Amino acid sequence: MISPIKQKINQMKAIVINGCCKAEDLHISEIPTPQVKPGWVLVKVYAAGLNHSEALMRRFEADRDYIRTPIVPGIECVGEVADASDSDLWVGDRVIALMGGMGRSFDGGYAEYALLPATHVFRVDTDLDWTSLAAVPETYFTAHGSLFESLRLEASDTLLVRGATSTVGLAAVQLAKAVGARVIAACRRESSLEKLQAAGADRCLIDDERLSERPWAERPNKMLELVGIKTLDDSLRCVSRPGYVCHTGNLGYVFTWEHFNPIKDIPNGAYLTSFYSNYPTQAVIDDLFRLIRRGGIRPLYSKVFGMDEIATAHKLLETGGAGGKIVLRIR
Repeated sequence: MISPIKQKINQMKAIVINGCCKAEDLHISEIPTPQVKPGWVLVKVYAAGLNHSEALMRRFEADRDYIRTPIVPGIECVGEVADASDSDLWVGDRVIALMGGMGRSFDGGYAEYALLPATHVFRVDTDLDWTSLAAVPETYFTAHGSLFESLRLEASDTLLVRGATSTVGLAAVQLAKAVGARVIAACRRESSLEKLQAAGADRCLIDDERLSERPWAERPNKMLELVGIKTLDDSLRCVSRPGYVCHTGNLGYVFTWEHFNPIKDIPNGAYLTSFYSNYPTQAVIDDLFRLIRRGGIRPLYSKVFGMDEIATAHKLLETGGAGGKIVLRIR
């Protein structure tokens, strides 16, 4: 349904980058409010979750020819439909938007308004406040897809989450407990164990990168690998037989497995899968929010910053010093 913005707003506040830059170079700019076009939806943005990929893009990728600078970063946002264009949405619908090229191929969520492909804007049935809602889209969608699409997690399973103190790891602990699975959470620091227990983990371990060598009384049959290639070999040897490992994250900053031989390196009876979060659908988003409601899940975030604090927010994002999800408050 085509519904024009009631009051035309010519300019808006946004964070814009023109190429690779430091966090302290980020600031608020005034740019034209995007004009609606067929197939795209104008969203009035209330908040946006920050993601490590956005810091990596700013630092290392923004000068590449596949990043269309100048660009507004942000691979996710939450808000209300301001103009539904020719979509099946309605003005005023509460929505989340994520992926599909946001903040890379076209302007993303660090702005008062975002013009986004209708295919990646999703109506949500929730009473969460805007800040809590902003913690959900990319983080909980990635955790949900890893657990239920890739690992086919069920209540009878024992799940080990490696890299559990990451934003996706904590979300995975919450979602897995919501369906009744037993959850073991592994992290590097003893100081993080209390946080994992608060998220619902049944058992917490210090990860010495040799979990497979532990004297397990009962090995996990499913494992979410968020550290990545650095510990993937150990993870494949950690699960029971049969056992399933989903490789979703690269917290260990190792991106390729040199001389990988699938026949020799994947143990007999171990199954390796992965999850790529670029293809959300309304059906999956609906399922995610049903689980959040049914499980009484409180979306986790650690820091909230205003647009005028974007430099500070990105410094924390870059160093991992926030200790959890960072939310950028737009309004």
